[in-house]
Amino acid sequence: MDDTPIGRAAQQAVEAMHRAGEGLPRPAQTRVMVVANQKGGVGKTTTTVNLAASLALHGARVLVVDLDPQGNASTALGIDHHAEVPSIYDVLVESKPLSEVVQPVRDVEGLFCAPATIDLAGAEIELVSLVARESRLQRAVSAYEQPLDYILIDCPPSLGLLTVNALVASTEVIIPIQCEYYALEGLGQLLRNVDLVKGHLNPALHVSTILLTMYDGRTRLASQVADEVRGHFQNEVLRTNIPRSVRISEAPSYGQTVLTYDPGSSGALSYLEAAREIALRNTEAHQNHQHSTAEGIQ
Repeated sequence: MDDTPIGRAAQQAVEAMHRAGEGLPRPAQTRVMVVANQKGGVGKTTTTVNLAASLALHGARVLVVDLDPQGNASTALGIDHHAEVPSIYDVLVESKPLSEVVQPVRDVEGLFCAPATIDLAGAEIELVSLVARESRLQRAVSAYEQPLDYILIDCPPSLGLLTVNALVASTEVIIPIQCEYYALEGLGQLLRNVDLVKGHLNPALHVSTILLTMYDGRTRLASQVADEVRGHFQNEVLRTNIPRSVRISEAPSYGQTVLTYDPGSSGALSYLEAAREIALRNTEAHQNHQHSTAEGIQ
């Protein structure tokens, strides 16, 4: 390959797709993972859709559940989610089967999405009066009969009933943390909520993965934040960092993940590697792991 920017990019793209095609061991049962951080702008939706696409490119069957009323995950996956489209709102409030709202993602084989519509904005209020309001998503996921390796749930940046439904439906929590000032701000509250849900509603829930996003290796701040996070969460932090990347930011406006928008970019390669780490991790080790508490983080 000639040593020009275009040649190098083409080489990276070839390597990326080769690595994606290697395949990974399938989990023994569906891993249900919620991507949560009530702090906005940390790359939560970006992480959800790109990890999901990466796992699907590695050969897994993956469902993204868009639980954010803004519907950004649905947009990034090229899924229609205007008001008339059957959506996760119908599942939560109207008890519609999940299978009736799931759509295949056009560009990535094995990737599916349960979209969010603007109706979801009112769901927090409507759920309050419903029976078993915290576990409606969990029941819908349990009744879904299509075989899946992973379910990734994208949450709104809040700790309301939608996020509680996601935590009750999941066994693993993925927390994206951006490598900037105040990175750990609010994280203690999130961990306390995870512990509350674990104690009262879902004993299997645990923080399995922390992913450092928007990493700029040229700055001292990024490495300081990375060191601080690794100091608090030695076992959960992935080795792979997600770089600050224009390509990652541009991809959703084309209804794509960075994996299909620019497969040779540093962002695509990083998400492929992060997905590989997640897939290869022995989740059994996390079941009994006493994860870090909120003390000392605030």
